[in-house]
Order: sequence, then structure tokens, then C-alpha cells
Amino acid sequence: MILVQSPEQIGAAVRAARKEQGLRQPDLAAACGTSVRFIVEIERGKPTAQLGKVLHVLRLLGLRLTVGPASQP
Repeated sequence: MILVQSPEQIGAAVRAARKEQGLRQPDLAAACGTSVRFIVEIERGKPTAQLGKVLHVLRLLGLRLTVGPASQP
């Protein structure tokens, strides 16, 4: 598990999972019911991507997003 602190890190995780599963961006877009452009934007770390759609993409790739309190330094 990795600590995600930026949209770019989410994008990198999406890209890695997609490639591990042998999916092309158009394949993932079709499975998610989104445009290829949306998948490209997620993978590039677009900070204004719709959260609900991003969560749907993560779920379809078998990824999960966990939220919890920040650790104290």
C-alpha cells in the first residue's frame, strides 16, 4: 500500500494497474462508461477530475482508496 498525497500519484496507480491488467486506455474507458480523454486526464493527475468517476475507475481496476487520520510527526 502506498501513501497517496497528490492527483498525480492516483494517476500513476491507475496507469500501473491498467497496464498490469493488459488494458489499453480505450478498453478501460469502455468498461467504465467514460471517455478515453477522462482516463488520460486521470492518469496525468488532473486535480479537478470528478471524484465519483475516479472512484468508479479505481473500483473497476480492483484498487481501493482508504482515508484515515494523518500520522503525527
